[in-house]
Amino acid sequence: MFQLQLIRMATVSPHSRSRAEDEDDPVERMISRTGCAELHYAVQECMAEHQDWRRCQRQVETFKQCMVSFQAQRREQLAKQQPAATDSAPS
Repeated sequence: MFQLQLIRMATVSPHSRSRAEDEDDPVERMISRTGCAELHYAVQECMAEHQDWRRCQRQVETFKQCMVSFQAQRREQLAKQQPAATDSAPS
């Protein structure tokens, strides 16, 4: 039974899932907010096609670069908000 589930998971494209399934998945919501969702889907599709992460390194690296860029922008945004929050805190 478990092997059958793995085969189904590996052969189903992430794009064939319903929008409701994606919206209920917290990981999908988080990745969508980063702007890197299409690159994430490319990694998933490559993995489903090749069944070997080593053959998907180009897609993995591109997705990684997107996520690193998003995280850097987010840190910068939070750093800008930090001084404003400490300035308004009561002494």
